[in-house]
Amino acid sequence: MGDTLAKYVAASVQAAPEFLDREATVDKACALIDEAGKAGARLIVFPETWVPMYPFWHSTPSVFSGDLFARLWKNAVEIPSAATEQLARAAKSANAYVVIGINERDTATRGTLYNTMLYLSPAGQVLHRHRKLMPTFTERTLWGFGDGSDLDVLDTPLGRLGGLICWEHEMTLVKYALYAQGEQMHCSQWPAYSFQNDHIDFGTRQYAFEGACFVVSSCGIVPKGTYPKALGANDLPANGGSAIIAPNGKYLAGPLYDKEEILYAEIDLELAIREKHSRDVAGHYARPDVLQLTLNLQPKPVVTTPREESRVAPRLTRRAGDEDRLDAVRAYLSSLMDRFESDGGDAEVNEALAEALASINMAAAGMWSRG
Repeated sequence: MGDTLAKYVAASVQAAPEFLDREATVDKACALIDEAGKAGARLIVFPETWVPMYPFWHSTPSVFSGDLFARLWKNAVEIPSAATEQLARAAKSANAYVVIGINERDTATRGTLYNTMLYLSPAGQVLHRHRKLMPTFTERTLWGFGDGSDLDVLDTPLGRLGGLICWEHEMTLVKYALYAQGEQMHCSQWPAYSFQNDHIDFGTRQYAFEGACFVVSSCGIVPKGTYPKALGANDLPANGGSAIIAPNGKYLAGPLYDKEEILYAEIDLELAIREKHSRDVAGHYARPDVLQLTLNLQPKPVVTTPREESRVAPRLTRRAGDEDRLDAVRAYLSSLMDRFESDGGDAEVNEALAEALASINMAAAGMWSRG
């Protein structure tokens, strides 16, 4: 019979957050997650920095306002926090994977914000986060830079799940990094400025076609009168453009403009396999003998301490037979020490063997505690 590929419903949420109000926006998100879950959605995607809002004022003279930044900071989301726990409970209740954009507050410096995709699982857990690698133009006045440590694709029952934020879709090597990890379901988040309608249209469809993957694109919308006139952002409307796109680049739902709504489409992963018959851009349609991508997955913290280094080091896991092999090494070293002692051997050699045995015991204890 062979393998059975997943079929399910995906949802793209196009809705406005509650202006600079984290708690009210999270409440609205949970209500929308509940609505999409009851409609049968197993994957639910929200727009860029939806909690507590996308700060459109960075494109206006208000970009210099420290007061506005402080309001955004006070309503930003820490991971973990009461806000992420509430969202995770909603995902569990809906039995869905949820990918939502947040303004993430750095818990280390207590000053920097990040443009972050937050992934929540049907088990009610924070599954993953991805920080935007390169905030665009004046966005750099608000958000810090992400790194390669979270540029990966997740294995889920819905397929291999990944995502990018706004103009990350124009970073060719970043896209290729996800293609090369076998991405099948792509979550695409946008603010989205109305003048970007064409850009989002061709960018998301190209991504789907190039990667031979499904794209769930969620775009922001700003109802008229949302922004106080003092922010000067009324001339920068966002009218949406959300859509769900098949691996051949054709729309399954949307694009949707000028209203709040949840789009739904059925996903059949077999369609992605069929498209890869003709082009697998990181597989049979690649030329690694000519071109290769180097992906740096290491975190780039500003400050590292011994404790931090141990936390971010590659995780060690116990493998079958490791304990038996270590016991054998311990026994051999102990026998050598006994032989040297009985033969009146060199004290320095015996001391070195004792140190080696102690080091192995310490390493083994560390290994088992970090599985």
